[in-house]
Amino acid sequence: MNKLLMIPAAMLLGTAVAAPRISAQSIIVNPVQPDLSVSVRVDKDQSGSSNPTYRVGENIRLSTSVNRDAYVYLFNVDANGEVTQILPNRLNEGNFVKANTTTTFPATGANFTFTVGEDVGLNKVLALASLTQLNLDQISAFKTGQDSFATVTPRGQQQLAQALSIVVNPLPQNSWISDTAFFSVVAQTPVQTGNLFVGTNVPNATVILNGRRLGSANTTFSGLQPGSYPVRVQAPGFRDYTTTVAVRAGSTTNLNVEFAQTVATTPAPVVASGQYTLAIRSRVEGARVFVDGQEVGIIRGGTLNVTVARGGREVVLIAPGYRTFVSTYNVQRDAQVTINPAR
Repeated sequence: MNKLLMIPAAMLLGTAVAAPRISAQSIIVNPVQPDLSVSVRVDKDQSGSSNPTYRVGENIRLSTSVNRDAYVYLFNVDANGEVTQILPNRLNEGNFVKANTTTTFPATGANFTFTVGEDVGLNKVLALASLTQLNLDQISAFKTGQDSFATVTPRGQQQLAQALSIVVNPLPQNSWISDTAFFSVVAQTPVQTGNLFVGTNVPNATVILNGRRLGSANTTFSGLQPGSYPVRVQAPGFRDYTTTVAVRAGSTTNLNVEFAQTVATTPAPVVASGQYTLAIRSRVEGARVFVDGQEVGIIRGGTLNVTVARGGREVVLIAPGYRTFVSTYNVQRDAQVTINPAR
């Protein structure tokens, strides 16, 4: 799991708010615009417009600022949904931040560090600022007198959002505000192999690469040696699809197969119950796409087809030079969405 560790410390943040709104972009959203503001950043992104990358084991620092004296609470939601309460903790003097100052955690000269953990994927850091102290007893607790960080009960962005919405609901709406930062975690050592994602529009398809069966389609196959290989995709009731793909070190090659011509008069297969194809279209070539915190591919040729389960799915699109796009879609059938993030 990906969490911030102390001296090995990794962090992440989640999204939440109930009576206030739950938002994919900001996690917990105040329905009014208070005169209190807060910002949170990771040390590789002080502009707030990109999604910086950290390697496993790399140190990371958070900074936060407010325009009024306030208590600031920091949470980390990792790629697997584990939530870590970063602030308050027992290593800092407190979580009170003075107006118009920037406070960094850990501070220069502190006797601990935050180190990125092992779970690879998209992370979120949530900052919640309040003019009064909040009671987090129903959300987190220090289990022993030696614990430096509190244990958080909610798991994942949605549960954290709902729990925090209960905490802030009784407060005056102009007395609290939130902000969210994003960062990605990648493997510690430089990647010498490549990945291949094969997507299809039918179930039960099988992928054969260079004569070796890799497994079922709609899957990303990792750890492949770079090079050009023949690929055969087979599906019951359809003619085999064959092509050649180039696997490149440190990147994912996407192959989307649209089966159309049947071998005989066999009826076309039906999509498995609860599984649908979400076609993600964008003019931003090379943009990385995450679904529910997991990277699923890269935009090539303007489209990426992703197989997802029914229900609310969080889609994040990240590309250099563009603002991070985050939204949640309620998938009830095969569908397509167009995402063109702002610069």
